[in-house]
Parts: sequence; C-alpha cells; structure tokens
Amino acid sequence: MTNSKISSVTQTPRDHGGGIDAAIAQWGGTRDSWLDLSTGINPVPYPVGDFPADAWTALPDKGAQVALISAARAFWKVPEELAILAAPGASALIACIPALAATGRVDIPTPTYNEHAAAFEAQGWDITSDTPDARVLVHPNNPTGRLWSAADLTAPLMVIDESFCDICPEASLIAKARHPGRLVLKSFGKFWGLAGARLGFAIGDPALIAKLADFIGPWAVSGPALSLGTQALRDEAWATETRARLAEDAKRLDALLRSNGAEVAGGTDLFRLYDVDDAAVWQGKLAQSHVWSRIFPYSKTYLRLGLPAPDRWAQLEAAL
Repeated sequence: MTNSKISSVTQTPRDHGGGIDAAIAQWGGTRDSWLDLSTGINPVPYPVGDFPADAWTALPDKGAQVALISAARAFWKVPEELAILAAPGASALIACIPALAATGRVDIPTPTYNEHAAAFEAQGWDITSDTPDARVLVHPNNPTGRLWSAADLTAPLMVIDESFCDICPEASLIAKARHPGRLVLKSFGKFWGLAGARLGFAIGDPALIAKLADFIGPWAVSGPALSLGTQALRDEAWATETRARLAEDAKRLDALLRSNGAEVAGGTDLFRLYDVDDAAVWQGKLAQSHVWSRIFPYSKTYLRLGLPAPDRWAQLEAAL
C-alpha cells in the first residue's frame, strides 16, 4: 500500500559498492573473472537448499511469516515487548522510516552509509546535529566500524542500523530499544551472504513497527525468502562457525594489506577500511587484475575491501 507521506522526490545518485559491469567496460574481462571486494557481503553464503513448491506458487501464508518472526526473535534475543517486522530488504525500511514522524531535524554522523541521509532528505528533513528530532546510527558503522553505545541514543526518534552487527552480537543495542521511538534494523544479506534474497527486519517500538507494516503492505516478503530466512536464523551452529572464519579472514586481509603499504583505518569482520596514499590509484591498480574495490567521494585515501572467498585469495595477492 502506498502512503501519502512517502515522497516520490528523485534523488541524486549515491555511491555504492558493486558496479562490476562498469568495471568490465573499462578494464575488460567477464563477471566470473572479477573478484568483487567492493561490498561487505559474506563470500561464503548460507547454503541454499530446496524450497517447498508452494514457496514459489502461493501467496505467503501467516504460518510462514510467524515462523520467520519467531526465528528472528530467538536469534536476536528480542524482548517480548518489542515488535518485529520482516521486509524486502533493509533498504525498503530505510526509505520508509523518515515518514514515521513529522518532518524536523535529523542527526546522521558521518562518514556513514549514505542511503539514510538520502531518505530523510527526500522527506524534507534537515540534516543537522543541532537539537535533532531524530538520530541515525549505523552500528557498527560503515565504513569505519565504529560501535555506538546506549549513551548515544539521545533523540526522540532513534534509528540504529545493525546491518553488520551479526559479526559481533554482543554489541547489539536491541535491548535498549524498549524505549518508545527506537528502531533497530537488521540485514539478512550481509552476514548470511544472500543479498539477492532481499530480506531485512525492523525491531522496536510496536507503534512505529505498525506504521512501517502499513507502508510496505501485505506479502512484502517472498515465500522463498520466508523459508530461507527461517532456516538460517535457526542455524546457530552455522552462525558461530561463520563468525570465527570471518574474524580469521579479516586478520589475514589486514596482514596482506599492511605488507603492501596500507594502514588499517577501521572496518568490521565483513569489510576492512584502509588508509593508502591515493585510493583511486590503488583501485585502478587492483582493477587491472580484475579485483574491484570501494573508494569514497569524501576521501582520497580511504580504500575499503570485502573478504575474498577461500578460493580467490591468490587473485588478490597477485593483484597487490
């Protein structure tokens, strides 16, 4: 259902990871030959098995949705008084959140993921740290990896984007979302490595969750995503093993980049941020070997790299 509060203002294009087609156009190769390290997506995704036939053919029923929410509540240890909404990706929720309250002032500490500012600007909010009515914290931050605390939850409307927090669940601020006006966002695509499933969650104030549910409408999450998400969220053993592997791979990546003259500037166990002498030059050098990295319009020295899959480390090592 479309809500009249949600604006259709066209925004200026934002920078993101990805863009392999453009890289191929400039440096050649095929998609299979490129090692895409421009995103923070787990390169060893949760195994996708077979789906029930009706996951594809029937409108998602209430039972499948209840099962997913129950699995999410258990996995993230969500208090019973908080509501949970599943959506077709965290980005869909980010676009709707500014319409939850009257237009005002929002504080979005930078540098950070730029879709939050774009969404609030589209609804006419002023972005400022001066007595804000809303505050958005990406936790851990993208790209710096900064972790926030309960002391930072200072605005009437608080949005805590935990898209990368499943690598450090002990840092989650879900327990602090009991106060009215607080929302925590979760992304299925990052930690589980299945961005194409388009599955995300909002957790928090039941009144705000009810409004978000109205915005996104019925049957927002596909049958296959409901089935896959439920299975993955119930698999604690896979999550534990994955956290250990990602931590080791992050250390390996840091050692490799340090040995080639980069300095660690931050990041998480899903992506690492480095200070280099000239990020654009580094990106071009890596691209010649069909390794794609992430640079930022606000920094000439920041280079961000995701983690290679186990069988692709040699390509990165050769490119460096």
